Amino acid sequence: MKEVVHELFSEEQVKERVLEIAEELNKEYAGKSLRLICILRGSVFFFAELAKRLEMPVTIDFMAASSYGNGTSSSGKLEILKDLDDAIEGLDCLIIEDIVDTGNTLSMVKKMLLARNPASVKICALLDKPARRETDVDVEYIGFEIPDQFIVGYGLDYAQKYRNLPYIGVLEFIEE
Repeated sequence: MKEVVHELFSEEQVKERVLEIAEELNKEYAGKSLRLICILRGSVFFFAELAKRLEMPVTIDFMAASSYGNGTSSSGKLEILKDLDDAIEGLDCLIIEDIVDTGNTLSMVKKMLLARNPASVKICALLDKPARRETDVDVEYIGFEIPDQFIVGYGLDYAQKYRNLPYIGVLEFIEE
C-alpha cells in the first residue's frame, strides 16, 4: 500500500487560525494568568505556536492520557500515561488538544482536572471531528472542523510519521 497525503489546510491557513485563537484567548484572559496543559504528543506543534502568541503570563504543563489502550476503540476507562507535574488548584487552565474525535478521553481528562479544584478548565482543540463524537464535551476554542477522514500533519501522525508536515492533510492509502 502506498500512502499519499492531500493538503486540507495549508501552512498559511493554520498559522492564520492559530493567530485568531490567540487573539480570542488574549481578550478572554487579559489581566489573568493561564496554565496551559498540552495533551501529548500530537498537540505539541499547536501548543508551542499558540503559546508564543499569548500576551498574558502563562505556565505550562504536559499530560498524556488514553482511553483506547492497545485497541482502536475506546475502552471507556481513562489511563493516565503522564500526569501533570504541578498542582492546578485555583488556576485558570486551558487544555490544548490536537483533535477531538469521540470525545471520550478528553471528557474524562476534563472531569479529572476539575476534581483538582482549578479556578476554571476550558478546552482548545486545533481540529474537531464531530461526525465521530460519542461523548459530549465542551470545546470552547476550535481551529477547524474536519470531515471523518484520517488526518496527519502539524503534530498528527500515522504510525509516528507525518507529524512534521507544516500543513494539515488527509492520509489516503492507495493499492499499488
